[in-house]
Parts: sequence; C-alpha cells; structure tokens
Amino acid sequence: MTKRLTLCADDFAQSDAISAGILELLAAGRLSATSVMSQAPRWASHAGELKAFDGKADVGLHFNLSHPFGDHARPLSHWLMKSQLRQLSRPMLRDAAVMQIDLFQQHFGRLPDFIDGHQHVHALPVVRDALFEAVALRWQGRPLPYLRAPDRLGHPGDNRLKALVLRSVSTGFDDSAQEHGFCTTPWFGGMYSLTPQADFAGLMQQWLARTPDRGLIMCHPGHPAQDKDDPIAATRDKEFRFLGSQAFADLCTQYGVELVRFDNAAPTPTPLAA
Repeated sequence: MTKRLTLCADDFAQSDAISAGILELLAAGRLSATSVMSQAPRWASHAGELKAFDGKADVGLHFNLSHPFGDHARPLSHWLMKSQLRQLSRPMLRDAAVMQIDLFQQHFGRLPDFIDGHQHVHALPVVRDALFEAVALRWQGRPLPYLRAPDRLGHPGDNRLKALVLRSVSTGFDDSAQEHGFCTTPWFGGMYSLTPQADFAGLMQQWLARTPDRGLIMCHPGHPAQDKDDPIAATRDKEFRFLGSQAFADLCTQYGVELVRFDNAAPTPTPLAA
C-alpha cells in the first residue's frame, strides 16, 4: 500500500545557499513542501523563484523567534524558559506572527499553506495562543493553514533527550490546535542531532519505514556555505546530496512512500476570536 508523505525542507530564504539547494530538490521532485523565513533579507528576491512551484508543493511560513533577523530574536533557551513560566507577552508575539505572515503574503502573493516554527517555537505555550490569534486576524473565514504538530513526534532520531524535551515543551499543542479548527500533521519525523557525523541516510530509512500515511518529515538541505549564523551549515550539503540520490529514491520505493502535498482535509473550522 502506498503511504503519502510530505517531505518539508525548512529554512527557505535563510541564505542563498539554502534556497538554491531547496529549489533544486523541488525541481527534481525530491521534496513536497518548504517553509519560508519571511523576515530574511533574501525572501523578497527568492519568492519569485519559489513561485514556480506554487500548486506543486506546499509553501508555508517558518515562524521565527530565535534566528537573528529581527529585534525580538532571542536564543531558544529564552523562549523555552519564559514560555514554561508563562512570562511572555502574548500581544507582542501575536504582532510578530502577523508581521511574518504579512511579509510572506507581500512577496508570495497569497497566504501560507501551513505554518511551522524555527526550532519549533510555534508550539510553545503562550506562543501557540498568539499564533492562533494572528491567524484569526489574517485568514478571516478562509480555509485555515495546517500546522506542524511537534508533540506528534513519532521517532526520536539519534537524540532521545532532544526528542523528550521537544515532546515535553510542546505538550498539548495538537489538541489545542484542533480545538481551534486547525488540521495538524498526524505524525512527525526528522528530528535528529543535525551534526555532519549523524547517519542521515540510516535515519531517513527508519523514518520512511515508520511513517504512516499522511506523515510529515522535516529536513534541512542546502548547498555548502560558510555561514557563521547557521549552526548546521556543515550538515545541509550532506542532506542535499542524499535527498537527490538514487539511494533515497530506492528507499521511497522500498517502503511504498509517495512524496505529496499534505492533505489538509480538516473538519469545518470553528470561528476564531481575534
């Protein structure tokens, strides 16, 4: 039986090298989604190239609070601690989400198909509520974007502690999102250490074997680059080369996986209060 899988490359527009790699994989049919860092200075120029895949792949917003693009950027540790203590400003976070949604729409010509988060910040307490409010302000009765649900993580990758922390800090996100009328991804994979030494090919084989129908796997491909602001720069080319290889295509065939856009077959959404 064929399993439908959405394979999503995160971080589009973060740099020229990342965007170029993602565009090549989209053209080769080795990805079915990508999420955009709309604050990135490169987004305005790269949006036109990505538009060529509109309707062929899902294009979403990679909501960012930790990569240093804006005034509100802080390390992930800040958002983890403050969200658990409920010491974050919901209006400030809502405005940040609205701004990033607007930047996406300004250059792509429409609203995102989905929303996820850089380092999964969209699923943190307080942040998630601010995001729901931002969507209510901008979608206003239109079909809602689907959301990546990190608490539906189905495989720990090569770092069980990292997986445990993610599940813990995002607890309840899936239930809350569905209560607000969103469709969420029912299974999530792609979490690992993101080091060049990691066995990405071996992990991908495990994810493809484990994913159910309509699962989502994230990835982080790109071309080689010397980028001091990108802590996983050395890992991106390894992912890019494997995803473009015959070995990856053979694994998809072996496990009956078809790369497709996510089926956003959500129930009729309930109205969201702005």
